[in-house]
Amino acid sequence: MHIGGAPASESYLVIDKILDAIRQTGAEAVHPGYGFLSENKAFAEALEKEGVAFIGPPPGAIETMGDKITSKKLAAEAGVSTVPGHMGLIEDADEAVKIAAEIGYPVMIKASAGGGGKGMRIAFNDDEAREGFQSSKNEAAASFGDDRIFIEKFVTQPRHIEIQVLGDKHGNIIYLGERECSIQRRNQKVIEEAPSPFLDPETRAAMGAQAVALSRAVDYCSAGTVEFIVDGDRNFYFLEMNTRLQVEHPVTELITGLDLVEQMIRVADGEALQIKQEDVELNGWAIESRIYAEDPYRGFLPSTGRLSRYRPPEEYARDDITVRNDTGVYEGGEISLFYDPMIAKLVTHGNDRNMAIDAMATALDNFRIDGIRHNIDFLTTIMHHDRFRSGALTTAFIDEEFPEGFSGAEISARRASQLAAISYFMQRKIDARASQTDQILNGHRYAVPDDFIVHLDAHAFEVSGTPNGARVNNTTIELESNWKPGDLFFYGYVDGEPISLCVDLLAEGMRLTGGGTAVDVAVRTRRAQEFMAHMPEKSDSTSDKALVCPMPGVLISVNVEEGQAVKAGEALAVVEAMKMENILRAEKDATVSAVLVAQGDKLAVDDIILEFE
Repeated sequence: MHIGGAPASESYLVIDKILDAIRQTGAEAVHPGYGFLSENKAFAEALEKEGVAFIGPPPGAIETMGDKITSKKLAAEAGVSTVPGHMGLIEDADEAVKIAAEIGYPVMIKASAGGGGKGMRIAFNDDEAREGFQSSKNEAAASFGDDRIFIEKFVTQPRHIEIQVLGDKHGNIIYLGERECSIQRRNQKVIEEAPSPFLDPETRAAMGAQAVALSRAVDYCSAGTVEFIVDGDRNFYFLEMNTRLQVEHPVTELITGLDLVEQMIRVADGEALQIKQEDVELNGWAIESRIYAEDPYRGFLPSTGRLSRYRPPEEYARDDITVRNDTGVYEGGEISLFYDPMIAKLVTHGNDRNMAIDAMATALDNFRIDGIRHNIDFLTTIMHHDRFRSGALTTAFIDEEFPEGFSGAEISARRASQLAAISYFMQRKIDARASQTDQILNGHRYAVPDDFIVHLDAHAFEVSGTPNGARVNNTTIELESNWKPGDLFFYGYVDGEPISLCVDLLAEGMRLTGGGTAVDVAVRTRRAQEFMAHMPEKSDSTSDKALVCPMPGVLISVNVEEGQAVKAGEALAVVEAMKMENILRAEKDATVSAVLVAQGDKLAVDDIILEFE
């Protein structure tokens, strides 16, 4: 059903259009999902007037807890520990700088009506406070229709841990354990897990009790989440309450055995909870990875376009492992610049944390998306990261472990040899098929070579065949697989270990993707390799005389004018894509010679915004 234009402000955020769709479909109840109107008091009230059940909390709870300033005051009154900060509204950037200095840097600048990482910035000095205030204000207005901003102290070395609460209309409220959501980028969650590897039973119980106390203070019913920031000594401080179902709810479902959506529907229908606090058990471990339409190899810039191929891993529950994939996309569908970049939520569950992590790494290797860029390699790299596997997490994990950005997982010498063997095996299969075809068409026999030079990155391997695999630089590697030319995935065993790879055949060689990186491999005969030594290298013709748009989006502002001298690192323009503002900065000192676009223009990748002398 068509409800308006692509921008959310013309469709999903227009209550009257949603009400019209309800009338046309005859819906008796509405589950609002994760965003848009899910925490909008006016929407809940409009449904009530229409005689339609809102599958969520009462309007009063939405209003009180949806406003971060009001909710923090109420939390303090309810005896919930809160972060120090300025709870009054802030009018302009000058006032923001003054308040930030009084609180003491670093500070967190946040949208009062915010959520999902939108309208949030960390500032370490006056300049960042001034810039962050304006960006937060703009994002808040665009995402929530409310540009109110407040500032609080940013807790260093923090963990983001949240408590899932569930209440009914009869005064029963319980908590369902916690979720660790510390792996974040730009304050947006990337990986979540339940339970937290950091909490002890005493801290869990204390956090749960405070979450329930806060929920009682607003007569809460339905599912909701109370978010805390936790320091290294397990001191915890209230951040906000999300009066809706969270994106990461599947990890709680898998460790508790409860269907939260079902519970929300039952509560909305007036049923009392059938489970008491003492009945809640946390079994095993669950991990969720958010599959985003973004390019981690290019600074996580948003990626839009058509899903020419979308092949998620098999969903199953067997051998003590569960794999679940929640998504709303399909092969052939389009990823638009107007909405959140999340494509899917991949979730795994095992008896313990290591089992869940290993299952996630395998599932990610079996996830194939073509047509747009995505973050699967990055997620896989985190699954193999020693610090992540040890549970030593903070919200600064990504910034600290990938300070120069992401360029793919580092390939060990053993892994490189295995990839060389696999490449050889695949090339033999390709050549054998070509030989058979040539015999049929031309009636003569083509001799398939038995040894090759395999180039993988800057490394060259001498590879020849063995009865059960290949010999790589004098090391024998056993290999077993049923791969055939044309298969999108390579499934097999290398030296007895299972391995999965996405396969793309190139003009020469192939691209193998798995384990957190994509590798281009060239497989050549010795004679061909000799000729390659005489091939000229391509020169880089990239110009540094212009600022080009790195992603499709809408130009929010140009911060410079013709003739202006700019310094390296200075903000030049702001482009909004997928509900997030992206600040484009000067890479070096320069003078602007021309401004070629205007505020509000829609830009494509590589459109020129500015030219330099």
